[in-house]
Amino acid sequence: MSKKLENNGIWESSRMMLPQHREELLKRRSQQPEEHRPPRREDLELMRDRILLPVMISIVKKRIQAIEASSEALKHLYSKVAQVLLQDIQKDLSKVEQTMLDERIDLTQEGKDTQMIWYRYSFHGYEDTFTITRDYMRTEVSVRIGRYSDRLITALYARLQDHKQK
Repeated sequence: MSKKLENNGIWESSRMMLPQHREELLKRRSQQPEEHRPPRREDLELMRDRILLPVMISIVKKRIQAIEASSEALKHLYSKVAQVLLQDIQKDLSKVEQTMLDERIDLTQEGKDTQMIWYRYSFHGYEDTFTITRDYMRTEVSVRIGRYSDRLITALYARLQDHKQK
């Protein structure tokens, strides 16, 4: 921006702003401090999903590769079902990431060892850390993959029943 336009009260960030509007905007910002509240349970669950879903994706991808490399007679069926499962998990991860962007939640891995992983998060200006144990992660991933599988099987059965009725 040219020197003539800096600090003259008319131009701000290459957009014209009337001095009265600028004063009103600054006044509103000073009256409404950013909310620094701890996250609710739903927000923490969202962060947990953001951590666990990529792990689930990785596991399912590895299983797809193992299935495709096997000599199993039904490997094509198993592979296709696992790919549908993978797409379902990836869709949920996209939703979680978009919600975190909308809610201004920032999550970063801070450290790990053989038993635990530490994460730091920022939520509307509130910052804190939490820890997830690897045992919890293994158990939770297994349970969640089971739920996704059950949901897929239920949808297949429902579709089969609809097809039989026609």
